[in-house]
Order: sequence, then C-alpha cells, then structure tokens
Amino acid sequence: MLQPGDTIGILGGGQLGRMMALAASRIGLKSHIYCPDPNSPAFDVTAFHTCASYEDEAALEAFARSVQRVTYEFENIPAPTVEFLKARLPVLPGDNVLKTSQDRLTEKNFFASIDIPTAGFYDISSEQDLRDGVAKLGLPALLKTRRFGYDGKGQVFLKNEADLTGALDAIGNQPAILEAFVPFEREISVIAARNEQGQTVSYDIAENVHKNQILKTTTVPAHISPEVAAQARQIGEKVAQALDYVGVLAVELFLLPDSFDQRLVANEMAPRVHNSGHWTESACLVSQFEQHIRAVAGWPLGDTRRHSDVVMTNLIGDDINAWPKHLSHPSSSLHSYGKSETRDGRKMGHLNQISPIKGD
Repeated sequence: MLQPGDTIGILGGGQLGRMMALAASRIGLKSHIYCPDPNSPAFDVTAFHTCASYEDEAALEAFARSVQRVTYEFENIPAPTVEFLKARLPVLPGDNVLKTSQDRLTEKNFFASIDIPTAGFYDISSEQDLRDGVAKLGLPALLKTRRFGYDGKGQVFLKNEADLTGALDAIGNQPAILEAFVPFEREISVIAARNEQGQTVSYDIAENVHKNQILKTTTVPAHISPEVAAQARQIGEKVAQALDYVGVLAVELFLLPDSFDQRLVANEMAPRVHNSGHWTESACLVSQFEQHIRAVAGWPLGDTRRHSDVVMTNLIGDDINAWPKHLSHPSSSLHSYGKSETRDGRKMGHLNQISPIKGD
C-alpha cells in the first residue's frame, strides 16, 4: 500500500494521464508521467515527467527507480515496455489485462469464456476469410483491425457485397475481425473499479451518443430499466473479477430492443479510465480518476453514488473555442485538456452540466 507522498508512474501523457495526475495530487500522491510526445498535456500538471520512447531502456530504468507503482492511460503500450517495468515494480492493471484488451479477437474470446454475450464475430486474415465471414454473419457488418483501433479508426462498415472489394486494403491489410451488425436501441457503458483486496464497485450506467464515430455526449442516468442497469453493473464487475483487475475499467455495451431474448451484448472494454466516465468528476464525490489512483495505490475504494443528474459533452476540435459560453452556464463545469493544437476530430476538453436528481 502506498503512503501519502509516494509517486505513481503513469505511462501516457494525454488527457487521461493528466486527469489521473490531478486526482492523485488531490489525495496526497505524486505522479511521474512517461510519454514520448514533448507536447503531452499531462506534463503541465506534474513536477516529474520523462519524455522518451517506450523502447528506451535507460529512460525506463530511471523512471522505474523514481516511482513506487506504474499504471497507464491507454492500452496500446508496447508489450516489451510492460515486461521491462513489471520485472522491477508493480504495473497495474496487470499485463494479462493488456494482452486481452489489445487484440479485439482475444477480447471477444475472453467475453465468451465468461459467458458475456457479444455480437457474432469471425477471424479475418485474407479476402477468402472475409467472404466466409460474411457468409456466416451476413451484411451489414463491421470489419475492424484486431489491434490499434479507436474512435472509428481502423474499421470499415460493409453494407453490401460490393463493399468487400478493397475492404482489407482500406484497413492496411492487417489482421482483422468481422463483427455482425447489432441493431441496438442504445449504447451504454459501465465504469467499474476493483482494488488489490478484491473490493469491486461500479458507477451508475451511462448512455452514450457518438458523432462521426467519436463519443459526443454521455447522459446519466441512462434511459434504461433498473433490471438492465443491474445486469450492466454485473457485467462490468464480472469482467473485473475474472481478470483479477486492479484499477478502473469500462465495458461498452449495446442494448437491444425488447424483441431480443438477450438485451445486452458487449462491444468492447477499455482497461483504464474512460471518456464515458468523465461525468463522475462533477456528479460524484469520488471521480473515476481518483478511484483508479486509489485502486493502484492499494487504498479502499470510494463511494460511487451520484449526487446529480449529468450530461457530459465532449468538446471536439473548434468546440473548445466557445469556452466563454461554456463557463457562463451556472450548472456547467468546463475541463480543458490544455492541448496546444486544435484539430478536427481531436478531443480538446469536456463539459459537465449537472441538474438535481429527478424526484429530489
């Protein structure tokens, strides 16, 4: 168990690393950010940072000596980096989690192994595989790279047979997975947390809306029944327990219409704090970021109860330039990520707008 004044190493210097570092400082822990990008926004909020490649063993050695435990803000960390660090100190969540989540096929097989339903899927390594997969799953369907995809990158939506031609070229002829299209009613997510002692908690279920394949809004509470909410929580906590997980994780779920026997199917998981959990900064006593730091530090987990209804809006690209308007709303909380360059499709910040819980 870490003590106040100890230092947590964070791999990755983006907005998630920044928000974890801010949360750590609030409860008396220091952070050391490691990231190869000299413009990392997380560098601005910590006293300690290392700007070096993930393959630089001398820099990693010095980093390991300066911290007591290591965590990460994104799941696509090179395996050799994790192997190097875990030989020297705890890396949490563990590398088994990374191996599961870095490959979409491995992840889908993991869900199946613990009886969590998913959309139908098929392993794709050639055009013949693609045609065989379509014959089995039907169209429309989604072709996705098995690794390194996020925010719609590395995937192609296949509507008809003509779309199969060139589909593998469009994703760089990488190992892929074909996923059956799910006629979902809503997209929801569960944010769960587990510590070393096995204490497991989850936050209220969030309802997510995407625009151009990037999360735009998260609304809590989600427009779902208490029974569906309970099932979603169970899925999140089941994943955490099956992986012997330490930290915060998200599981994205599709809610199918009433006509389907199985109402919830898993889309994917993220072994880290998650965009759809940013609302917890303003609507909960303990945010997902503090919760993650507590878990990694070996501390008791905090209360996940919500004191307000909330809508989180991602500020993407030029949206951030309307910051005076965002700040003027009395029930809104603006979080700017401090990124130096505004680009189309880039997450620049988020806005949480709270309101009294209905019925209060």
